[in-house]
Formats: sequence, C-alpha cells, structure tokens
Amino acid sequence: MDQPVIASLPIMVVDDEAEVLKSIEVALRSAGLGEIVTCRDSREVIPLLSRMEMGIVLLDLIMPYVSGEELLNEIVEKFPEIPVIIVTANDEIDIAVKCMKSRAFDYIVKPLEKGRLISAVMRALELRKLRREDEILKNHMSTRCLERPEVFSEIVTANEKMLGLFQYVEAIAGSREPVLITGETGVGKELMARAVAMISLPEGPFVSVNVAGIDDNAFADSLFGHSKGAFTGADSVRAGLVEKACGGTLFLDEIGDLNPGSQVKLLRLLQEHEYFPLGMDHARKSGARVIASTNKDLPALQSSGRFRRDLYYRISIHHLDIPPLRERLDDLPLLLDHFIEQAAHALGRRVPSYPAELITLLSNYSFPGNIRELRALVFDAVCRHTSGILSLQHFRLHLEKCRSLEKGAHAAGSSISGETSLSRLDSLPTLKEATRLLIREAMRRAENNQTMAARFLGISRQRLARHLKNSSTPS
Repeated sequence: MDQPVIASLPIMVVDDEAEVLKSIEVALRSAGLGEIVTCRDSREVIPLLSRMEMGIVLLDLIMPYVSGEELLNEIVEKFPEIPVIIVTANDEIDIAVKCMKSRAFDYIVKPLEKGRLISAVMRALELRKLRREDEILKNHMSTRCLERPEVFSEIVTANEKMLGLFQYVEAIAGSREPVLITGETGVGKELMARAVAMISLPEGPFVSVNVAGIDDNAFADSLFGHSKGAFTGADSVRAGLVEKACGGTLFLDEIGDLNPGSQVKLLRLLQEHEYFPLGMDHARKSGARVIASTNKDLPALQSSGRFRRDLYYRISIHHLDIPPLRERLDDLPLLLDHFIEQAAHALGRRVPSYPAELITLLSNYSFPGNIRELRALVFDAVCRHTSGILSLQHFRLHLEKCRSLEKGAHAAGSSISGETSLSRLDSLPTLKEATRLLIREAMRRAENNQTMAARFLGISRQRLARHLKNSSTPS
C-alpha cells in the first residue's frame, strides 16, 4: 500500500562526472521517482533518445565532445515534447538566460539543493505527462472505432457525442490522474465512472461514496480510517475507503456538495498522493485513482467561494461532460427498446410493442430527470400494461403533469422578475400570425400527426383541423 509514486517514463541524467550522476540518481530514487538512465558521454544522448522514450532530460552544460548548449538545441528541435532541465556549476546570468530562451524547462546551479531539484523534476514530469496524454488523445480520436466496446456495454447509445466520450475514455485509459464527470441528474455519471475504472484498472476494486453533506470528521474517518483510540469509541483500527480502493478506483459522487474543510483534506490526497488516518502521525501513500462526479456548476461555485479553485484544477485533469437526454434524442428508440425489454424480463412478461407515435411524443419532452426518468416511466408503463400494444395514455399523463408543473414554476419566476418569454421581442406578431406559427411548429414537432399536435397545443383535433384548413385557404 505504501508504494512510491513512480514516474511513467524514464528520467535521463547527462553529466560527464560519475559522482554527480550518482548523487542525482540517489536523490531522485529517494523521492520515489522510478527508472533513471544515466549517460556520461554526450555523443550518446541523441541516439539514446531516438531508441527510447524519455520523460525528461537533466543536462550538464560543460562536457567534452558535445556541449550541453548544443545538445539542448538539438533535443528541443528533434524531441520538442521532452522538457530539458539544465544542471550546471555555471551560475552566470547571461548563460542561464540564453538557455531559457533556447526553451530549457529550468536551470539549476550546482551544488544541488535536493528540494529544488525534486521540485523542478516533478513539475517537468507533470508537463511531460500532459503533453504525452494530449498526443495519445489526438492519435486516438483520429480513428472512429472503439478498441474495447464491451467496457461501455451498460451505456445504451449510438449518439456521436457519447461515442466521442467513449473514445476519450479509451485515450486516457493509461493515465492515473483524477477524472471529473459532470452532467445533469440521471444522465449516467456512475455508469461512466465504472467504465473508466473497468478500462483503466479492471482488476482493482471500485469503491463508491456519496460525499454530499458529510461533515468534516465523518469524511476524514470514512476516507482515511482511524487507529485504535483515535477518539472516544474508536475501539479498533478502521481501514478507510482510500485503503480499500488501493490498486483500484475511488469514486466520489456529488463532489460539488463537499464541505470546505473536507475539500482541503481531499486536495492533499490528490496533490501528495498521501493521507493521514485519524490518530496517526505518519502519512500513508494512496494507491487509488480518484474519479469525481457532480451535477453542479463548479466554476460558478468557485466564483461564490463554495468550491476551491485549486481542488477543481486537480480533479478535472480529465473531464467528461455527459450530455442530457434532450441533446441525444436519437438514442430514444434504443433506450425505449432496452428499458421495455428490461422491465418485461424483470416482471416475467412478454415484451410488448409500442406505437410509433410514442417516439414522437417523447421527443417533444425535455426530460429533466434524463435517462433515470425515462427508465422509471417505462417500467411503470410496462407494470400497468395488460395486453396488446403499450398504451400512450400513461406517457401522456406523465408529460402533461410535468409540463404543468414546469409552466407553473416558469410563471412564478416571470411574475417575480416582471418578465415573460415575449418580453425580449422588439415587436409582437399579430394574433393571426402567432397562431399560424404556433400551429406550424406543433405540426413539425408532431411529424404531421394532427392528434398529437392538437395535444401539444391543448386544443381538440377538430379545432386544429379547422385552423389548418383556414390557413391553407387563399384569402
């Protein structure tokens, strides 16, 4: 569990002095940084970089054969994705400025201060990691096929936006950085989180916790655990969820509702990959990948001071924004078939068919509860179903009830603000013009089904037919 954070790519150290190479290697390994490639002969640097992908290069300036300045320019030209840190005894300002203008990532003067060295290396590795992931993402997104479609089998869709998100998930599969999943209530954020976990860490556990409304002490105890005697009633050691998620995924649902004090504790976990169980004075390393989700507008919460800006940047290194159902209405037939079959199977009944008008009816509803609302609606309709074709009546009643509530809320808001949906119009249409436009839009949404268009308008089919006849009659 207390594993060091290993760099994903090797670190190359170039210096003609064996003692310097050894001291840098010891310092990097003591900080938990992994594979170190040392090189004393500057002529071997470019061939090595051509054969082996490196994370960063630590480069001395004064060396025989090829100087550090020459190597810096060649590395920047041939391998622009690799950050180069100059490590030299030369403390002349003009040399440092020249190197930075040649696009060196940093300039460190010997004798080396370990803290300064490690800080520079960690920042360079972070930059390299982001550049590498961006390259992988671009390459992956250039193809339209999925490598692991089975991972997304629980998410029913053929929508282009959703398929694009699946490709993005595959592209970041090798990353262990935090993932933020946003979207309205009911869009399937946890299903997407499970897909991310399955493709990234398929053998590891998936530990989920809803952090909304948890006070700071309960949050720390739940996530980090405690030692025996840490507080009154702590009669035994308790492993926290971070420990249980080791080697797998920790899913933090509703992170937009996390208390400010808990946000600070979570920030340390994400930044340092370590945590303190209650009652313990030494840190433990975290081996879990963090995925967070929310239906809140986090940038707005930042502006109001209710969500830390630094925490937002840490949890949103990878960001998946799931579109609402009203923006993926092309999925309605697939989802409807899926939920009807699922409901019939659960109830031990034959799968009923449904009228084609049902798709049109549902396509004209905003679905504030998204996929979850559609599933509940279908299950209830199948439960009420007795025989024949699935009735439209139950769906109509639900939609009319929800529209009535929505109109009431909108009217209340308008009365408070003194504004209506027509307030922004420069000039009003005549009643005849407005009626004609309204009927035309209702017929478009109903796909020329007069019965349905009449229901949208709240009038009888006969009255709609008269309007249509009058509008088609030359004046």
